Amino acid sequence: MYQPLRHSRSEFVPLRGLSHHVRIWGDLAAGQAPVVMLHGWMDVGASFQFVVDALDAGRPVIAPDWRGFGLTDAKGTDNFWFPDYLADLDGLLDHYLPGQSVDIVGHSMGANILMFYAGARPERVRRLVNLEGFGMPQTQPEQAPARYAQWMDQLKSHARGELELQTYAELSGVARRLMRTNPRLSEDKAEWLAGHWAGPCTRADGTAGWAIRGDSAHKIVNANLYRVDEAIELYRAIKAPVLVVEGTEGIVKTWKARGHQDDLLARLREVPDVAFTQLNDAGHMMHHDQPEEVARLIEVFLNGS
Repeated sequence: MYQPLRHSRSEFVPLRGLSHHVRIWGDLAAGQAPVVMLHGWMDVGASFQFVVDALDAGRPVIAPDWRGFGLTDAKGTDNFWFPDYLADLDGLLDHYLPGQSVDIVGHSMGANILMFYAGARPERVRRLVNLEGFGMPQTQPEQAPARYAQWMDQLKSHARGELELQTYAELSGVARRLMRTNPRLSEDKAEWLAGHWAGPCTRADGTAGWAIRGDSAHKIVNANLYRVDEAIELYRAIKAPVLVVEGTEGIVKTWKARGHQDDLLARLREVPDVAFTQLNDAGHMMHHDQPEEVARLIEVFLNGS
């Protein structure tokens, strides 16, 4: 199993009626400005361990679990709203780094949250690294009636227990699942991640097993359509320098294969101060595929003037 080079500790922060789990590497009181890292959908803060191990150990790292993921609870909510993540991030920054302009790295959903947050609170973000956070495919207003109906139907399905996440008899099954989802993930890293990505449970047949640490309500479609025009206005309001890192085998390639013709990168060019780079031999989970190179890109960019 993978052996971490830098060890973390857990803290729980009461925020907006929920207990938010936060993983911290390093000493926040040592004087070095922390880097905040925001994980993606169906992931956890511990997922950044491999990147943290490759970073210069001088700066501490703060990585929360979003509501309903990892060890952050959701208290029985039956669906999740994107603006809540922005407010959660705002509260966490107020808790750990009040009044400061912060370096923040986001992956996938975490990067999308970060981009919107940086537009709404430009004074709180000093530099921003976006790992594969390109928003969602363009929607059209005529999709709204069917989307609202789908949302209500899925709420009922969730209430009947029909959207539960898969469970596994052994933790090794979780590791194999991670490797199937991302063939670039090595076995030692998959085994280590499995213990953070899943927790002990009682399965439907009464036997002990392992369940993904993600609330099943995350599977419910967002009732609101994704507004590209709104996203672009938030991007235009960002004051921080932004680095966008795209995996050559990442989400842009995947969405094109599925028939989405949106120019996802064109939206991000609306950011006033933005740079782009591609990471070879890396898919959407680039922080697992190429952690050393991701760490190098982060450090070079954050250390820039």
